[in-house]
Amino acid sequence: MSGRANESEMMSDQRRYRPPEQIRWAEAGDAIIVLDQTELPARRVEKELRTVEAVEEAIQSLRVRGAPLIGITAAMGIAALARRAVLEAEAAGGTLSIDDLAERLRAWCDRLEQARPTAVNLVWAIDRMRRAAALTAAGSTGGTIASAAALAEGLRAEAGDILEEDRMMCRRIGEHAAALLRDGSSVITHCNAGALATGGIGTALAPVYVATEQGKKISVYADETRPLLQGSRITAWELAEAGVEVTVIADNMAGALFATDPPDIAFVGSDRIAANGDVANKIGTYGLAVLAHHHGVPFYVLAPTSTVDLHTASGDQIPIEQRSADEIRQGFGRLTAPAQAPVWSPAFDVTPNELVTGIVTEQGVHRAPYVESLREAVAAAERDRAERGRS
Repeated sequence: MSGRANESEMMSDQRRYRPPEQIRWAEAGDAIIVLDQTELPARRVEKELRTVEAVEEAIQSLRVRGAPLIGITAAMGIAALARRAVLEAEAAGGTLSIDDLAERLRAWCDRLEQARPTAVNLVWAIDRMRRAAALTAAGSTGGTIASAAALAEGLRAEAGDILEEDRMMCRRIGEHAAALLRDGSSVITHCNAGALATGGIGTALAPVYVATEQGKKISVYADETRPLLQGSRITAWELAEAGVEVTVIADNMAGALFATDPPDIAFVGSDRIAANGDVANKIGTYGLAVLAHHHGVPFYVLAPTSTVDLHTASGDQIPIEQRSADEIRQGFGRLTAPAQAPVWSPAFDVTPNELVTGIVTEQGVHRAPYVESLREAVAAAERDRAERGRS
């Protein structure tokens, strides 16, 4: 290889976006460490999760959030709990059979899959952990602690695969969608579907990072995203850290922006995509889609195929999580509405497929009719996964 080629590769690697570390194993593998997103942007704080209660609380309280990262957290949390159970049994000089550990595993999975009902990646990841456990148990030759340790190791390997696959899927989503951006493009996004919502470089923000790596100048409008301000607290922080130009707007300013100086394109993520292409995403996404449609701005949804739920025919079948009333009545600890005022607080809304210009997964850019294109994308992803398993 020529010196010039080596130099080009080095420059390309230097431009490659390196996201903040969202999640990692503790040193002994018996806990996971996450970046506590409730502390952003004021402080960068990590939190160690050592119990199923701690993993559940981190997911429900939005210490970790974003459909892909929720699934990864559950998977890694389950694997860490299994490792902890084995280490504790060894330290006590006792026994732990594979059947005992499998029983605990079932309880952990059942509990965590209820933590947030809308994000389908959570159930998808937990089901993979269940299948990995069943496969290991089927090959077990005894009831010794060594068999339980083998089960724990199998769970860790599967959780690691889920994390690495998500990193790969994010990169491929970014590469596919970066082609939709030209030098100087302006993007509007809602909530946070960047690196801090995934195991990699994000979904909706992935093409921004890839396009920037390619030398394109990209600017982003980040909706504030009430009531928990994931757009202003997290998206703006993440983009600023990466050196991307970002402007924060309150949610109710989006209409004025579209009327006066509309962005070139809208990129959002998703917590669940129905088989027909209806999309559940953070509350406020539907309003943004209506604005984009009215003003002729392309509206794209970016998510891995693990977010596509072919078992849910349409958006009206997607369960919508209801959040605590105090998230609105006492935003960040200060009373912002009468203490007894009734509150309706869905965490997500559903954007009908006719408002969606395209859906981008790691398999490419998919167009209507989504029933066909999404089914083909999921099948292709399953073939890819099977091929990696054989290699």
